[in-house]
Amino acid sequence: MVIVPLLGLSLWSSLTEPQITDRLQLYQTDLLLHVSELKADRPEEANLLAARQAVLGDNPLKTALEQYEEVRKSATESLQKFQAQSQREAQNRRIPPTETAKPIAPTPPLDAAAPDSADVLKQQVLLNQLDLRIGLLQAQQGNGPTALETWTQLKQAPNGSSDPSVALADVLINLWQEPAQILPNAEELLQKNLEGWFRYVGLSRLYQLQQRTDSLITLQAEEQQIAQQTLIKLAAVSTVPAIGALIGVALIIGLGIRWLNRSAASAAETLDWQVPWNWEVIAWVLVVGFFFAGQIAIPGILGLGSRFLNQLGVSVSLAATVGGRAKAFYTLTYYLLMSGTGLFVLYRAVKPFSPLPPDWFRLTGKRNWFLWGLGGYFIALPLMFAVSLLNQRFWQGQGGSNPLLQIVLEEGDPVALLIFFLTAAVAAPIFEELLFRGFLLPSLTRYLPVWGAIVASGFCFCTGPPQPL
Repeated sequence: MVIVPLLGLSLWSSLTEPQITDRLQLYQTDLLLHVSELKADRPEEANLLAARQAVLGDNPLKTALEQYEEVRKSATESLQKFQAQSQREAQNRRIPPTETAKPIAPTPPLDAAAPDSADVLKQQVLLNQLDLRIGLLQAQQGNGPTALETWTQLKQAPNGSSDPSVALADVLINLWQEPAQILPNAEELLQKNLEGWFRYVGLSRLYQLQQRTDSLITLQAEEQQIAQQTLIKLAAVSTVPAIGALIGVALIIGLGIRWLNRSAASAAETLDWQVPWNWEVIAWVLVVGFFFAGQIAIPGILGLGSRFLNQLGVSVSLAATVGGRAKAFYTLTYYLLMSGTGLFVLYRAVKPFSPLPPDWFRLTGKRNWFLWGLGGYFIALPLMFAVSLLNQRFWQGQGGSNPLLQIVLEEGDPVALLIFFLTAAVAAPIFEELLFRGFLLPSLTRYLPVWGAIVASGFCFCTGPPQPL
């Protein structure tokens, strides 16, 4: 009875969790900004301009600004959550649980007394970097006063003395104000703290004011070369999935026709599984090995350990004390512990039925496994596009996101990204294939038709335990 409410809470939590699609979209936006600088001086290069128009649309700078502002809104909400969490932890440290019944003196306001956590500081740095880029986008659209206001507000950000973005904002203000001024370290700060198209825009403005014609020509030539290379990459990135989706639609149609023409006898013969255990074994593995271990036992043990250490004066709050690399490693460890427990329960549950019937838990694939995998990729593409459109249409980008991915993307730590890759692409698939596709799906065919077993196993998979961050 406890598991059912947890399933509902897990689904609701996933639906209300914002996705990080907008953050990933900025990577493509930065590439598109490079392409926006592409120019064609010779008649034979006219096809480049046509391709540029097809990739960018009518107003790429306006589109880029809207996307950056949307990401900034999301980052501001994350900052507010981190600040509230930091304040709660500071309050807990001031008032030990053993002394809550004693009269205590009034404490200062939390905003003034609570030191900023590591996540608060990092999120503020991210907001400052976004404001730098938003201001440059505004300046390039001819909104100089708006850009100056954006950079001026950035200079008033908390902890600005330790953030290079604040010093760079001062450089940009002086470059775009009237009359313009050039600070002594302007070029160094632009080179060091800006990337890609934004660095190009800042240096172009600097070289124009300094009347450094040779440096400006060299910079523009480099940008043209980058723009051409980026256009080719974007064309390939846009074309390959589209072609793959068309192939996937054709495969879906072909498989549908084949399924309709296949006789019921051959279908039953193909999909016949010998399931030696009953529903009690299935429920035991699913409830104890997956939901109880992943959502109650392991999180409960970790929570008790955290509270015990907090009572001893040792803070183990990941959000407040460690960076994305440690969080990624902690999540990988948690997932290995959870999956190891689940697989152990699975092993103990099916061991009495040894030797198992043929084809159970096979680790070797068919000879044409590569073609099956490639075909599955093509079939998944149109389905992925359809789900993405529905998600944007009805949930406006809500519907589940791994919070660890957002953290490692914001920090740009390659080690954290590698650990996340190991968690999402190695540890998770091994556990999920063994438990859901290797055990649960064929086991359910004893009581449900194949399509019903697929739906039921997919539902259980979607309500998996969240990451403990």
